[in-house]
Order: sequence, then structure tokens, then C-alpha cells
Amino acid sequence: MGNGDYHIGANDPVRPLNEARALDPSFYLGQAAHDFDQQHILAPGWQIIAPAALVAAPGDHVVREIGGKPVLIVRNTQGRLNGFFNVCRHRAGPIALCDGRGAKRLRCAYHGWIYDLDGQLKVTPQMDGAKDFDISGISLAPIEVAEWCGLVFARVGSGPAFDDFIADIAPFCAPDHIAKMRWSHSRTYTVAANWKVYLDNYLEGYHVPVVHDGLNAIIDYGDYRIDLSQWASVQRSPMDDAGLYGTGEARYVTLWPNSMLNILPGRLQTNRVIATGPDSCAVEFSYYYLPGEEARADADDAFSSEVQAEDAMICERVQQGLASGAYTPGRLSPAQESAVWHFHNLLRRAYGADKA
Repeated sequence: MGNGDYHIGANDPVRPLNEARALDPSFYLGQAAHDFDQQHILAPGWQIIAPAALVAAPGDHVVREIGGKPVLIVRNTQGRLNGFFNVCRHRAGPIALCDGRGAKRLRCAYHGWIYDLDGQLKVTPQMDGAKDFDISGISLAPIEVAEWCGLVFARVGSGPAFDDFIADIAPFCAPDHIAKMRWSHSRTYTVAANWKVYLDNYLEGYHVPVVHDGLNAIIDYGDYRIDLSQWASVQRSPMDDAGLYGTGEARYVTLWPNSMLNILPGRLQTNRVIATGPDSCAVEFSYYYLPGEEARADADDAFSSEVQAEDAMICERVQQGLASGAYTPGRLSPAQESAVWHFHNLLRRAYGADKA
């Protein structure tokens, strides 16, 4: 699965869990690693782009980025989702600057070229003098999109078919239950750490008793379990909190490479981690609720923000530690860090480090 001729951590092969160490710091540092991640890991990876509620009607559209590339998702007049690079075929201007509702057409924000909702070029102002200029063969460059249980996924590049990808995680997710959820709101958090540091932190509950007093009080860390599949992992814990979350099971599902589903009693939170630089990332949160559970949204948001602040603090310190020159990879806990090991091995294979 290696790509190109860039290799980091060349002496960092895949090992059995009971022999495993954390990744070499070179995976988390520098522009070359960031650029490789964007092109070869994040751009071609299926990821949660937006709630389907934001593109529910014809002309509804969202503007995002995938692996550093600008993209546009829009619902056409037949109700189908289309995905495109948010790049005009004239001189690379943006087709849309922000999310919108009910657009009848897509008009470039630079020179006003107009496309229909299927990406076909329709109007080109002041181009009459251009010899042999035929707009019939010009359309926006497409990307792959998929809709699943009220969530929009997309990618820019090749990899597993969406049906195969989602079938791999469906046993963890109870799709019929998720499909009943209704989107409430979204927010974005910024973290001064490499995107993989944030994923590493999410992928284990080992730190919860140390970092998250509030979260530790409502989950049963003593009954924490982890399951793995080809493209996903799930961390499970009983949850008992009469005030905020109720009683049931918390499932924290990670989808390769950078999306998460926090499945909690009566609600769902989705996360997507965006690499914004070698030592920075942004985390998109969206909140969904079963009918009748929406009243808990404010308290839920406040608690999640508290946990995010704690995670940001520790991730930023870890990033500093990785860059210090004082760190060599430590051993992983077989009991608590199997999902980290799983993620690291997918990264090793993507980098070709396991072939060294």
C-alpha cells in the first residue's frame, strides 16, 4: 500500500500487539509527512463530510475540503447527491464560497461562469470571441459521494468501494438506530497538534481516568472493550448517567482514516479530523438526537466542549513531546491500546514502512 518514494519510520515494521511500540515521531512531524498524509491517506479516504440534512433539497450545497482539496457537494433536481471539486474550469475560481440552500444553478464566484446542478457548464459571459470554444464538453471535475443513515461521505481518490467500507463497520453501528437520529447542530474545534495525535488520543480510553474526570465518572472504565475490523475499530463501555446521557452502552467507532461516530444513549456525535498543518488540525463535530432527546443538546454540547478542551490540552503537549527530540517510541498496552495499534499499522502500510 506504499505510495511514491517517500518513506518515514523506515525501521518501524508491523509487529504483533504484545510486541508493539508506538509510531516513530517522524510520522507526526514536518511538511513532507503532512503533504504525504493529505495526498495519499486523507484525500482518498472515505470520510464524513456533512449531515444529509444540510443537502436535503435540490440546490442545497456544502463547501468543504478533503485532503487539502476544495470540494462541493450539491443535491440535484432529481434528488441525487453530486460531488465536485469546487474549482471552475475557466481559471480555477471557487464555484461556491459557503454552504447554501435551494440554488437553481452553480455560479463561479470569480468570473460568473454558470453550471447546472449536475456540473455541466451552461453560461460563459463574454466568451463569444473565443474560437472553437464549445461548452458542451465542459463540466466540473467530479468526486465520489455516498449517503448513509443521514450522513454524507465523500472522498477524492481511489480505494475500497463505499458499500464494502460501510459493510465493514455496520456491525458496530446499528444502522437502523442511527437512521432515526436527527441533526441538531455542528461546531468546529481547533487543536495545535498533528491530526494523527488527535486520532491516537481518541482511539484509547487509557487516558480517561487521568485526563477526563467528568467522563470517567459516567463510563465504566473497568468494563472497557475494543473490537477491530479491517477499516474500523470500536471502543465500548457501559454508561450510567441519569442526568445527561442516561443508561446504556457508549460506542466510540473510528473509521479509517479520520472519521468517528460517538454512539451514545439517544444520541450520536460525528467527528471528522482535518489536517490543517504539520502540527495543527481541526475537528468537525455534528450532533444528532432521537426524537424527544433534543432538549439535552445544550448540556450535551457543553459537556462535549469540556472534554474537547481536555483532549486539546493533552494532544498539544504530546505534539511538543514528539518534536522535542527526547522521545523514542514506547510500548503499547495490549489491554488498552489495540485500536491505536490497528490505526498505526494502517498508517505503516500506507507509508510503506512495513516493507522496509
